[in-house]
Amino acid sequence: MAQRKIDELLQDDIGFGDLTSEILDPNVKIKAVVVAKGEGIVAGTEEASYAFSRLGARVTVRKHDGEKVKPGDILMEVEGGAREILAAERTALNLLMWMSGTATATAQMLEKAREVNPKIVLACTRKSPLPIFDKKAVEVGGGDPHRFRLDDCLLLKSNHLKLLGGVRMALQKIRKSFTKKVEVEVGTAEEALEAAMYGADIVMLDNVPVEEVRRTVELLEQKGLRNKVLVEVSGGINPSNVQEYARAGPDVLSSSYMTMHAPALDLSLEIL
Repeated sequence: MAQRKIDELLQDDIGFGDLTSEILDPNVKIKAVVVAKGEGIVAGTEEASYAFSRLGARVTVRKHDGEKVKPGDILMEVEGGAREILAAERTALNLLMWMSGTATATAQMLEKAREVNPKIVLACTRKSPLPIFDKKAVEVGGGDPHRFRLDDCLLLKSNHLKLLGGVRMALQKIRKSFTKKVEVEVGTAEEALEAAMYGADIVMLDNVPVEEVRRTVELLEQKGLRNKVLVEVSGGINPSNVQEYARAGPDVLSSSYMTMHAPALDLSLEIL
């Protein structure tokens, strides 16, 4: 959990003070609950709890990360000063709502994909406003975080390949000095084959039609390279087409849908 980041979010929201809550008597104590207004999978309870506790509130978690909730379910109970709880409310709920929405979307997409490809991995991308929280939420939903940082592995995208002279020259140069896994972005089955032949660990078909994914898998099988390289597909993967792409036979589907477009899980804080 990134406590420093949560501290920053609290400070950004509170500023020099919660002017509205400061009208309240500082001695007033309350008990409140966080209630689900929608159906989904919970993520972010640790982060939300920290946000409340950072301002002195006591939190009891009733629904933990990975558990399913329906409208009316209580996710957590919060006790403490009214001023402090209300000041932390928005930051805590934003984290909990956003992360739960991401986890829910991940689980739903993964379920659809595995109906036709039981071994498929659903990964998120680095397209994310708050990666440290988004990637955790994806994992809660059963997905893979992919790269946390640029130093996790080498991912040769189209711009890198232009500057390095193409797939063959790039891989020949990299293999002389790097031992980490190497992933290469390609646009056709032939480019995927070339990357596999020159030592790529992963080939990533980016923004290609389903038929090109199927053709890539078949071509790698024909050349005896299918078991030596992972096939990843990215670009526009979303709930409407995830099953179609999974059926084409890749190992990994990577998508920014979960972290950029998934609806937040609706929650509210209610004083008892």
